[in-house]
Amino acid sequence: MTRVIRLTVNGTSHDVEVPTYRTLLDCLRYDLGLTGSKEGCGVGVCGACTVLLDGKMISSCIALAVFADGRAVTTVEGLAEDERLHPVQQAFVDSGGFQCGICTPGQVVSAKALLDAIPNPSDAETREWMLGNLCRCTGYYKIIESIRAAAQRSRP
Repeated sequence: MTRVIRLTVNGTSHDVEVPTYRTLLDCLRYDLGLTGSKEGCGVGVCGACTVLLDGKMISSCIALAVFADGRAVTTVEGLAEDERLHPVQQAFVDSGGFQCGICTPGQVVSAKALLDAIPNPSDAETREWMLGNLCRCTGYYKIIESIRAAAQRSRP
């Protein structure tokens, strides 16, 4: 069974016909061609597929696409504005907060959500917030440094 859903992804409205069992991640990747979000585990524990749904972090690999009907989705691709990287994205580049890149989209989206909620988080708050984003490469030091740098750039 399929269903037509309307969702706004990165500010653009889309009508998409999806099987009712399709995940939001698969809808983003295969129906809309947005391949930034990754599937690392498929069970919602690694964070590689993290997107914002109406501004709240979710694991898109376990959320059904029909759940996003009528709602706003922000992916890592939607953070940049006018061809310029979002400050969090730029901080990850400048600070080397990534290695293989599988977890990076989820790390960046989660870091953006963190800074929206807590503009100047402590390292302890950052580590706690980012617990749902697993990385096998970096040891997290550069990720924390990237988030710290993004917080400093975002201060008025």
